Amino acid sequence: MAAPEEKALQVAEWLKKVFGDHPIPQYEMNSRTTEILYHLSERNRVRDRDISLVIEDLKQKASEYESEAKRLEDFLMESVNFSPANLSKSGSRFLNALVDSAIALEIKDTSLASFIPAVNDLTSDLFRTKSKSEEMKLELGKLEKNLTATLVLEKCLREDLKKAELQLSAEKAKVDSRLQNMDFLKAKAAEFRFGIKAAEEQLSARGMDASLSHRSLAALSEKLSELKEQTRPLKKKLESYLDLMPSPSLAQLKIEEAKRELDAIEAELTKKVDMMGL
Repeated sequence: MAAPEEKALQVAEWLKKVFGDHPIPQYEMNSRTTEILYHLSERNRVRDRDISLVIEDLKQKASEYESEAKRLEDFLMESVNFSPANLSKSGSRFLNALVDSAIALEIKDTSLASFIPAVNDLTSDLFRTKSKSEEMKLELGKLEKNLTATLVLEKCLREDLKKAELQLSAEKAKVDSRLQNMDFLKAKAAEFRFGIKAAEEQLSARGMDASLSHRSLAALSEKLSELKEQTRPLKKKLESYLDLMPSPSLAQLKIEEAKRELDAIEAELTKKVDMMGL
């Protein structure tokens, strides 16, 4: 099998031979078009070779017919003293037509037995040639459709590739922007950590109580929420005691006890809130 470079060179030589002095039409040079043109050039080369062989064969037969005609003419002159030169114009024309037909039909003589089979064979060859020509037209049409579809597909693929490249470029720009933002945020986070650490060191140097730090205050806030949740059942219990009617002295004792417990919790809450306010 020929290499791609050899195929391309053979295609170029064939196109130059076909178009001669005329300019070669522009076409897209790729592996597929080169392959198609290479096969066409091969078929054209085989056809030219076959035609050359047919021409040589016809030349040889023409020479044989001329020799046979010369022999027959000499025979007629010797036997009956007849020469084609003695014929009338119509006779000469008919004789030439008869000879030309015999040469074209490639028959050995001008008898009717030779003419009829030759004409039948020529008719059969004509039908076969027409059938072959139709097949070649259909095949050429298919090749043209395939070539058109391939070119359209190639165009679509090129457009899709261009869109993909543009989309990739846009995505790359987004990624670069996000990376830059990430670097900026990392730098800011480091700056804030350094600032927080410096502020804590400065507050510590000024003697700030560690319990007043943000972390401690957050823990106290959580504990305050828990204490509020714990006071809810006590308040409900106190309300139930307030609703009791019998034994006023016992009820009063329970109420005082509940009030003391509630006051202790509220005092602790107030203390925690005051510490958070500081």
